[in-house]
Amino acid sequence: MPDTPDTPETPDFSPLSLPLIPLEDALVLPGMALSVDLASPEANAAVDEIGDDRKVVLVPRVDGRFARIGVIAVLEGEPAMLPGGSRGVTLRALHRAELGRAEAAGGALRIEVTERPDPEADEAAQELAREYRGVVEEILEARGNRGVIAMLRQVDEPGALADTAGFSPDLSYERKLELLETIDVAERLTKVTAWLRDVLAEIAVRERIREDVNEGMEKSQREFLLRRQLDAIRKELGELEGEEGDELARYRTKLDESKLSDEARKEATRELDRLEAGAQGPESSTIRTYLDTLLELPWGEYSEESGDVKGARAILDADHAGLDDVKERIVEYLAVRKFRKERDIEDGKSGVILALVGPPGVGKTSLGESIAHALGREFVRVSLGGVRDEAEIRGHRRTYVGAMPGRFVRALRDAGTMNPVILLDEVDKLGADFRGDPAAALLEVLDPAQNSTFRDHYLDVEVDLSQVLFIATANMADQIPYALYDRLEVLELDGYTDDEKVAIATGYLVPRQHTKNGLLDDEATISEDAIRKVLREHTREAGVRTLERTLGTLLRKAATRLAAGEATAPIAIGIEQVDEDLGRAKFHDEIAERTGVAGVATGLAVTSVGGDVLFVEASSHPGTGGPTLTGQLGDVMRESATIALSHVRSNAAHYGIDSRQFEDRQFHLHVPAGAVPKDGPSAGVTMSTAVVSLLTGRHIRPNVAMTGEVTLRGRVLPVGGIKQKVLAAHRAGITDVIIPKRNEGDLEDVPAEVLAELTIHPVATLEEALAVSLEPSVHWEELAVS
Repeated sequence: MPDTPDTPETPDFSPLSLPLIPLEDALVLPGMALSVDLASPEANAAVDEIGDDRKVVLVPRVDGRFARIGVIAVLEGEPAMLPGGSRGVTLRALHRAELGRAEAAGGALRIEVTERPDPEADEAAQELAREYRGVVEEILEARGNRGVIAMLRQVDEPGALADTAGFSPDLSYERKLELLETIDVAERLTKVTAWLRDVLAEIAVRERIREDVNEGMEKSQREFLLRRQLDAIRKELGELEGEEGDELARYRTKLDESKLSDEARKEATRELDRLEAGAQGPESSTIRTYLDTLLELPWGEYSEESGDVKGARAILDADHAGLDDVKERIVEYLAVRKFRKERDIEDGKSGVILALVGPPGVGKTSLGESIAHALGREFVRVSLGGVRDEAEIRGHRRTYVGAMPGRFVRALRDAGTMNPVILLDEVDKLGADFRGDPAAALLEVLDPAQNSTFRDHYLDVEVDLSQVLFIATANMADQIPYALYDRLEVLELDGYTDDEKVAIATGYLVPRQHTKNGLLDDEATISEDAIRKVLREHTREAGVRTLERTLGTLLRKAATRLAAGEATAPIAIGIEQVDEDLGRAKFHDEIAERTGVAGVATGLAVTSVGGDVLFVEASSHPGTGGPTLTGQLGDVMRESATIALSHVRSNAAHYGIDSRQFEDRQFHLHVPAGAVPKDGPSAGVTMSTAVVSLLTGRHIRPNVAMTGEVTLRGRVLPVGGIKQKVLAAHRAGITDVIIPKRNEGDLEDVPAEVLAELTIHPVATLEEALAVSLEPSVHWEELAVS
């Protein structure tokens, strides 16, 4: 605390010994009255020690120590009981006192004090008092406290007038304590006048701000008023102008350095001017977010594309086995790009949109990443499965809270270039609801003639997507909307043969599972026979996803044996170890067993997981009415069953069937796996063959599977998915496959090694199919004659 020496005019008083009442975080100046709760023992004992003069010393205690100057106060009235059960007294402060030596007296603390009342004021003190009074009255006038002004004018003594500053809410506790410890009246007046001049200046600034803001404003515009007040405060204080100026300068610098299109630059400049004009609150935040998004896009930035055609093919071959059609198409694309670049041919419509359609696990997604690697471009994956909001494609308009650009603009930002490879994963699983149809929004994006001027709703400027290589993936092509499918260059990935799966497992899957399971390459090996056993008994899929998981299980168990000390490296995993680690087989060759009775035929179908084998069972029983069809069949498949029964019945004699077998009998056709929906016309031949087998009693050869649509005249029409169906037959151990004659050309897509192990029977009529599929019977000719 400042040490203020006494002035010579202060009279000398003899020391007094008075009881002391400490004030915790409180302060009293001469002229003030206060009520004291005597809850503390110190205060209670001090009041009991008060003498006949009824005087006591009040001293503030700050941070555990007493102030240098206290106040002598006089007790008014007698102690009274307070509601809480403690006593309370009323004290009135008289004048200051210097504190001396203290001593304990009973439970109270007595202290020697020297009284320091204010001396008679001189002319200088009177002049300071008038100046102080004027400042205080201006403050009170500005706040409308006229009643306090009248009370203040009743105080004549300069010292007492200075002590009225203790009532001011504008002075801190520290300043009031400094006022208490200032004994000299002139110095006291000088301090409080300076302090209150600062208060008056703050009031004047606030008043000036209020006046500036209110000019030309309507009272109803509260939000605008608050913004203008904030502007005026910032301008008056000068604290934030530097930061805002630096931010605007950074935006200007980024804008100058960026390679924005003319339209984007114009829009960015307009938004930056709005921000500079004083946009505040939510509007300011929206503008900043928009500018950040716009300037983060890689305008004019392109990856240097590799022109090495052979090198690109080598990269694709190293990353994926098989898939020659896709690899050839990528190499063709790269070759065309190379010539167009060398010969400076550019029409703005050179974009390519590929669609990889195939069952799960054949490597569609990983192939997209490999393509980006081969081309030397950045890769971004955009998952579209389950997307139902059109704004996910085009972005949200900036009027909405939390608006953001669409997925393609965000993909360009993440890639850092304007020509990445963007993989549109699961495009066949797009949804649609009241928020729009994302598939319809994709029509512009995936059209090379339009996507050079793609306009995102959030950015509201044109973005060139023509240099992007889009690769879509899907499991079922027929689930892609036709308008969207028409814009895609479809490449079908129909699955792998067993030999290809063995090669993939040996070259890719096993090494990857070694790493995942913490094994070195020479610590555990899986033989080719073991891999084939896994393929035959534990997986039956078009891809290799389940195969990889199963191989991972074998290596994980090998790692466990090594860690437990039950085996030593190297561990050779053979056929016997597969049985021990994986247990019983999950798939069995049940075709011979299921077709061991008449009326059961083996068909071929295409599902979302690739080609598959299905069975058609036919039976009859006494009754009347139409056929019973079960197995969760779709409308087209139900019609195929009706056609099969009608054709066989109308040509019963031709097929050696006694027409009396149709009298008073009801037929039932069932396709097992009733929980799986089935549809399509390709089971017509299978259903017809099952009915003929039932009625003639001739079994169907167990090694034969068939596909094809049948007409009422017995013609066999072409169907789709021949490659996938043939591969499924090969996986199931079928040796003879019946296909429509007009599908012979599709066999070119089937791997040669698969065709070498199968006998393909192209047929044009149902009669030809029956000749291949039915077992010979001694009764056939007899039935035909009769």
